[in-house]
Amino acid sequence: MATMYPKPGEVERAWWIVDLQGQTVGRAASQIASLLRGKHKPIFTPHVDTGDFVVCINADKVVLTGRKLDQKHYHSFTGYQGHMRSVPARQMLVDHPEEIIKQAVRRMLPRNALGRKTVGKLKIYAGGEHPHGAQSPKLYRLIGQANG
Repeated sequence: MATMYPKPGEVERAWWIVDLQGQTVGRAASQIASLLRGKHKPIFTPHVDTGDFVVCINADKVVLTGRKLDQKHYHSFTGYQGHMRSVPARQMLVDHPEEIIKQAVRRMLPRNALGRKTVGKLKIYAGGEHPHGAQSPKLYRLIGQANG
């Protein structure tokens, strides 16, 4: 018996919607990264993109534990000397809450071409509205999420 590997064209992709209201950033990001890679499927193969699309809503209501709001900084560098920007997490949560989730998930994916392709299936929105109703996404309840 030969091992069957899924072909990229044969993979069926579902659309999931994840509500991030009251969720811890890292715990939610690890589950989202698993969905994007396809680790929840029996056909998971590390070198083939078998993952699903994930739509994250309420990114502005995500929770950072401990003193991370004041101590954690997000850095960006333009490439010019002296142009490294550092923004505290509290300010980033107000200005760009989508970027907090995007960076957390991206850093949990492989650092290669497959990881860069995988992060393209992630859609993040600060509020509760999203334009992906035509794909009829199913609600994905995160592990550790309170019922209700």
